[in-house]
Formats: sequence, structure tokens, C-alpha cells
Amino acid sequence: MESVRLGTIGSGVIVHSVLDNVMRAEGISLEAVYSRTTEKAKTLAEKYNAPKIYTDINALMSDEAVNTIYIATPNLLHYEQTKTALLAGKNVICEKPFVTKRSHAEELIGIAKNKGLFLFEAAPTIYLPNFRLLREKLRLIGRIKLVMSNYSQYSSRYDAVLRGEKPNIFNPEFAGGCLMDINFYNVLLNTALFGRPKTATYYPNIYPELADTSGIFVMSYDGFTSTNSGAKDTWGINHFMIEGEKGFIYVDEPNGLKSVRVVTKSSDETFNLQPIPDRWHYEVEELTRLMLNDDYDEAYSNLEITLENVSVIETARKNAGIIFPGDE
Repeated sequence: MESVRLGTIGSGVIVHSVLDNVMRAEGISLEAVYSRTTEKAKTLAEKYNAPKIYTDINALMSDEAVNTIYIATPNLLHYEQTKTALLAGKNVICEKPFVTKRSHAEELIGIAKNKGLFLFEAAPTIYLPNFRLLREKLRLIGRIKLVMSNYSQYSSRYDAVLRGEKPNIFNPEFAGGCLMDINFYNVLLNTALFGRPKTATYYPNIYPELADTSGIFVMSYDGFTSTNSGAKDTWGINHFMIEGEKGFIYVDEPNGLKSVRVVTKSSDETFNLQPIPDRWHYEVEELTRLMLNDDYDEAYSNLEITLENVSVIETARKNAGIIFPGDE
């Protein structure tokens, strides 16, 4: 691919985080923005110098100048919008969580492969230099015995919940909830590092008539158990820790992986291969590199992680009684 020419769907905060980095990156540019309202589309286009705006999604899909669609809409819309884009012959970068069902993930991955298109879940974790370092350092701590993580970030929209409102981020009708937002990053780190667990159980705190606002996700592997706390109704110290027979690894924040501390009986070292603290910088840089290099092998390999993560979360949330529209 000679260049990545982006069309965006969505106008939330995370879109700005991604486009801030698109503006600074080489080989990728913003070609068009879509929103249901002209005002939102125009505001986003003016901020990032997009030459075109659309309020008709089919018109965006028909724009031959756009070769890649970035989707950042409420979770439950991801499947249909990604499918529409792929069938229109567009590469797709879809915000996390990719989809809510394994069957949907398998279908979308199949379409992408059959059409020779790129398909990505926009979760920065696996594209971070510190993730690759973390994976390399695991051998130093010996056989893993325990994994523990926490990602708690009090949401201003939880205040809206307390006022009796029903914001999308906590609304099961839009596939909302803490597991699909905050605790997602803990689960993803586990599946990316250790693969699919033997069992996965979710213990949620569910606000009446809403999805989970916090909870603990337990993953059982051969020889060790991983416990993962996530919350949008509290705050705490965010970390990801792996304990082995020969030492431990402590990661500062399971989302951005700000630093990786490796402690053994003979050493105690802290590493950081991310001089730029903005995690979306690395995501945009890496996705652009893969597309410009036509590296389908690595892109499709990453989709295997996405597929397993979707499957693990789907099973655990259903067993926990968190049901979304379209669940069988």
C-alpha cells in the first residue's frame, strides 16, 4: 500500500487521541470524517484538516479516495459498521472492544482474509514497545505461579448513573460496562501473553438496570491463576504483576504499560522503551507500518489474539448474567 487514507466514523474523545497522532505520522492521512450530524462532522474536519465530511455512511464507503475506515462508535455498532466497510473493500481499524461475539469476530476476519484486506482492533497494548519487552522478559522469572492486575478509573459518567441517568458506557443496550471498557485491558494482556485460559469467570458489580460498573475477572491457566480487577466506580493503583518461581515483573498501568520492572534474586531493573508517553502514538505508528509494508501475516496473527479475547470475554460475561442485544 502506498499510503493509508483514512475515513473516520465517530467523534468521541478517543477519535481525537488517534487523529492527534495521525497528524504527526508519515504515510497516513485523514481523508474524510463521518458523523450523523453535520455540525459534529464539520467540527472534527476543521480541527484535523479533513477535506471531506459525510453524514451518509454509504457515501463514505463509496469514496474511492478512502482506503481505510477507522470506527469509534458505541460497542454494539462495531460489527455492522465493520462488516459494511469490509464488504465495500475498505481496510478497517475498529476500536476496542472489537465485537461482542466470537461468531461475529470469525465472520469479519473471514471476510477480511477472503478480500485481502487489513483488519485491526484498535487496542494499543500489543503495539507498544514495552509489551514486546514484557513478553521477552517473562523467561527471567521462571515458572509463573500468580498474576494479579488492577485497572480502576473513576468515570465522570458514573456520576450520571448516580443521578439516575443511563449513559451508553454503562448501558447493556449498547454493550457497555466495565468489562468491555476498563477490565478489557487486563484480560487482553493475559490472552496476549499466555493465550486462552482453561476457564474464565467474571464476578461483576452490577448497578440496577445497567451493566457492570466494576468487577473481578478470574482466569485459570495450567499451573497458575490470574485475578484481574477493573472499576469505573472507584480508583486505585493501576498495575499488572506476574509472579514466578525466580522473580516477579511489575508493570505500571495495564493499559499504557508505562514501565516494566523485572526483579529476580540477583537483579532489580526497570525498563521503558516508550519515550513518548502517548500510547496512541505507537498504535498509529505500528498499524501504518503494517499496512505500508503489506504485512498481512503479522496483522492476521494479531487477529488471533483479538479472536481469543472476544471469546473469553463473551463466555464469562454471559455466565455472569450480562446480556447484550443479539446474544443467543
